[in-house]
Amino acid sequence: MEIITNINDIQNDLLIWFSNQGRLGIPWKLKEDGSMPETGEMLSPYGIWIAEVMLQQTQLKVVLRYWKKWMITFPDLLALAEADEQEVLLLWQGLGYYSRAKRLHKSSKLLVNLIGKNNILDFSFWPVELDQWMALPGIGKSTAGSIISSAFDLSFPILDGNVRRILSRLIASNKSSQQDTKRLWSLSEQLVPNHNPRDFNQALMDLGAIVCTANKPKCNVCPIQNYCLAFLKYDPIDFPKRNLKKEIPFQEIGLALVFNKDGEILIDQRLDSGSMGGMWEFPGGKKESNEPIEKTITREIKEEIGIDIKLVEKLLSFEHTYSHKKLFFTVYICDFFSGKPRALACQKLLWVKPNRLLEFPFPAANTKIIFALFKHLGIEKENL
Repeated sequence: MEIITNINDIQNDLLIWFSNQGRLGIPWKLKEDGSMPETGEMLSPYGIWIAEVMLQQTQLKVVLRYWKKWMITFPDLLALAEADEQEVLLLWQGLGYYSRAKRLHKSSKLLVNLIGKNNILDFSFWPVELDQWMALPGIGKSTAGSIISSAFDLSFPILDGNVRRILSRLIASNKSSQQDTKRLWSLSEQLVPNHNPRDFNQALMDLGAIVCTANKPKCNVCPIQNYCLAFLKYDPIDFPKRNLKKEIPFQEIGLALVFNKDGEILIDQRLDSGSMGGMWEFPGGKKESNEPIEKTITREIKEEIGIDIKLVEKLLSFEHTYSHKKLFFTVYICDFFSGKPRALACQKLLWVKPNRLLEFPFPAANTKIIFALFKHLGIEKENL
């Protein structure tokens, strides 16, 4: 097991750097009046928990505006627990990884039962143990440690992507950060102090975001460069060691904006058990090899909804990249021709007026289609 001998020096130098260079204005790390908390002072675990889940797979600059809007709509745990899931998904729209929103909603009900309705505004009733937080859907050890250390200023280690990178460089690990997880957790546990762990953990995350970045690290201004083996003996850019990247699969998708004689458009709700469950979308599906995209659209609509349609005109084509796949969408405006719409591959179908589309939670790619349709139909967003 790796042992760090200069722990106190690293802690002190990092905390000094944080007080001068850290991101001190993050709203969920401040008191209600906007001031910094005193050492040992509790902060709202609700706001911190929401932020930590949003920060999974999403950058701080994006999360900030979503978090502020969320806290206005769902200002406390009970407001979230009593909300409709569709309202939660609509507010999450654009953040991606929508299962996070569904898990937050489910967890809110579990936390209300654990804490008690009358105690949710009293921070002392909230859980302060790792296993209590990790029992909630979607909460791992690092997220749980970050929530507890941030809200209660208790000494719990963290190991997010930034911290993995810093620690891998600190010891010049010859393994990828995933392969070296056990040792990196041990290092994080050694480093987190008993005094002021909240600021120390935030300092680690800030160092990774500002200085010890994945590409072009700013080693000349790093407060712990004198302890970093990657800096002293090697090239920090070579750490952590990288696994070979897998090729991102590519898929063409054909979508139909099906209109009926009343000018309504057909949308469907995804199955809860599938990807982005509960979200709404425009019907369509994957293009088969050597199949014209127009054939894809008519075939998919027949198979998934049981109706025949007539393609009228192409609205747009565009590429949309996820972390694990790349999709190319082709979207046609279509007329409903014959048959009775049935939810064969979804949980619900609805005919809605185009100006109501923004009332439903759609994945980001579908949102782009909505605004292209508004432009085509001459619908002004400010008039909705």
